[in-house]
Formats: sequence, structure tokens, C-alpha cells
Amino acid sequence: MARVRHSGGTTARRGPGGSAALLAVLLATTTGCTSSSGIAAEGNIPSSQPAPDSELNKRIGALFVGDLDGQRACTASVVDSPHRNLLVTAAHCVYTSELGRLDNLVFAPDYRNGQAPYGAWPLESITTDPHWTSDEDPEYDVAFVTVAPVNGKEIEDALGGNPIGTNQGFGLPVSVTGYPNDHQAPITCTAPTKKFSATQERFDCDGYTNGTSGSPWLTSAGTVIGVIGGYQQGGDTEQTSYSITFDERVAELYRKASA
Repeated sequence: MARVRHSGGTTARRGPGGSAALLAVLLATTTGCTSSSGIAAEGNIPSSQPAPDSELNKRIGALFVGDLDGQRACTASVVDSPHRNLLVTAAHCVYTSELGRLDNLVFAPDYRNGQAPYGAWPLESITTDPHWTSDEDPEYDVAFVTVAPVNGKEIEDALGGNPIGTNQGFGLPVSVTGYPNDHQAPITCTAPTKKFSATQERFDCDGYTNGTSGSPWLTSAGTVIGVIGGYQQGGDTEQTSYSITFDERVAELYRKASA
């Protein structure tokens, strides 16, 4: 039972907000993050803490279904791009084989305690690898998403964007900031990445529950080298999270999304 971090302990099965199909899928795909089938974290691991306000953290936000009064979904973040309108998240947050593209999502950067200081940005288009759209291959669980301008301004003009880094190797210290649905503000933790396979890596820190899929893995320089997703759609315990390795697969997807 994959731990997919979405509202109400549900998986990422989200379609158009308010639809009967959405509600049915939400009810049908609950997960309690209690499976022991995943790889257990080794030794003493750190615990997540409240994320402070910062230039990097304000570029990270929650995805909502419909509007800010809708159900919380995943986490996403602003990345640097030529058109200055691009986010990165997990593919399972925005596309499923059952429902196709998950429309009617909005992005609220730096959302805290019911407040969205930078507004709500409607998602316009998504870019996922064909391996994901055809059969949800966990080796391709990443997506780039464009958002519409708000008040005539692109999101990167309002917040800045973090660069995408590929082929960075394993063992790098990263900070992972995301939005558990049982919190009203983001959490964060810093720990080294670990090799899980040639194309997947893991991050051990406690507290990453439903809602944190798509959370960016940031190096000390603010470069995104992963997002929670991939194996088990990000992990089936709250102590260990996964990401596909950002390599040429992600570089090509970024180029396509940025064209």
C-alpha cells in the first residue's frame, strides 16, 4: 500500500474539483502510511521541523483542488525557466491513468495558517513523460507544470525560481520542505540523499505524511535535484521518502516543458 501523500490520507487520485468521480476515487484509495513493505530508515533519523520563512521556502507551496477552500493535494515549487511560469512536482500529483490530467488545481506558494500571501495560481498545462502517462512507471514520477499569470505577472517574477540540477550523484545533503495535510504550515528537514537504485534515491527524515508528494529536494545552493515521488509514489512510511534520480530523463522533460 503506497504512501501517497494527499489530503485525508488519500492517494493522488484527484480529478476535476467537486466531481463525483473525484470524491469516489478519494474514498476508494485511502492509505494510512502504515505498511511495512518499504525500506526502513536506518539508525537514528532526524525529525522534521516547522519550515521558517525564507526566500527559498516562499517558492514552495501547496496544491489545492479548485481553490483555497478546496481539498489540499500535493506540494510543488517554482523553478527557473525561460517563460518564468514553471513548477515542478510529482507526476502522480497531476496525472493518473484512471482520470487522466487532474484539472482545476491551483498553487498557493508559502501557504501558512489559512493565508496565501502570494495568491493562488491556476495550473495551465502539464508535461509528463510518456512512460508515466501510459502506465504510471515509477521511474518517471516527475512533472513540470505551467501556471497562469496573476495580475499580469508571471510567478517567477513574483517569487524567483530555483534551478533544476541533474546528474548530481548521491550522498548530497538536501533540505526537503513540504505540506503535510494535517499541518497548517510547511515542514522541513535536512539530511543526505542515499542511493536506492541506479535511478532512485531516498531521504530519511520523520514526518513526511500525506500531502508532501512533490516536495522539492534542495541543495545548499538552492538547486532542485529531486521531488518526493517515484518508488511507492514517494514511500509508504513517513520516515523514508523517495525520488527518481534527476538525470537525463528529467533534463529532457524540463527542456520539453520550457520550450
